Amino acid sequence: MTFIQLIACIGMIAGAFILLGISPIAFTDGLFSFLIKRPKSIKDEINEATKRKRPSFLRREIIEAQEILALTGRSSRFSLICACSLLLFAIGVSIAILLQNVFLVPVLALGMMFLPFWYIKLTVTHYKKNIAAELETALSIITTAYLRNEDIVTAVEENMQYLNPPVRNVFAGFLTQVRLINPDVDAALKTMKTKIDNEVFREWCDAIAACQYDRSLKTTLTPIVSKLSDMRIVNAELEYLVFEPRKEFIIMALLVMGNIPLMYFLNKSWYDTLMHTYVGQLILTICAAAIFISTAFVIKLTKPIEYRR
Repeated sequence: MTFIQLIACIGMIAGAFILLGISPIAFTDGLFSFLIKRPKSIKDEINEATKRKRPSFLRREIIEAQEILALTGRSSRFSLICACSLLLFAIGVSIAILLQNVFLVPVLALGMMFLPFWYIKLTVTHYKKNIAAELETALSIITTAYLRNEDIVTAVEENMQYLNPPVRNVFAGFLTQVRLINPDVDAALKTMKTKIDNEVFREWCDAIAACQYDRSLKTTLTPIVSKLSDMRIVNAELEYLVFEPRKEFIIMALLVMGNIPLMYFLNKSWYDTLMHTYVGQLILTICAAAIFISTAFVIKLTKPIEYRR
């Protein structure tokens, strides 16, 4: 009966969308825009700017996802991410209703709603690793060429064929600006510096700009490039250290979830107590909340190390 009522509810919601002529994407865009709207009062804006008052957890996650998508050139997918989040929210509510566990409704709904945003955080980790690896190669060969000819434009042109996207696109834009728009190399370097979110790359651009006025400063370029190699080694060691704890967390989470169907076959009375009594339902809710909260902390604490000046 509960399943039939749930299907009827889904049908009513779908019918309301059709009658009102609202697309799911437009609805999710409006909803999430409302959730991340700026504070209305000047006092709240000042408190946020001075970090006296932190934004809500939901707003922080959504804004961070927007920044990550913009960084990786996927801003157009934000609406899709919001739609997936809202769909998973509804799926979480539906699962809790089918299990007839009122306590589990908010936990599953909120936990599953954050899954797309956590996935985005994981993708940016791999993106930054790939960018750092490509930058290490690109800056190394361009620096070597620059030390030989002392002309950054020529050094970039000589090595364009060895570069890969998206780093290649950044240096191609640099050449286009210098050759076709504005011959000011210093201005082109300042523009290029903002194209990649990497502190070592920004420091390298500043050093190249300084070398345009004092050629003796070119000896600082090689130590700057070597920082990328140092960070790669440190991150490789960190990945090795966190691999075991992360694997243990995944195994423990799977064991906790796997014990529920296993209990059905081992001891039916225990299963009925867990699923159909208030105490058992509360225990399930606590376990689900612990899994979602732990997942958020694991994703936060296993980010790669980045160089900061």
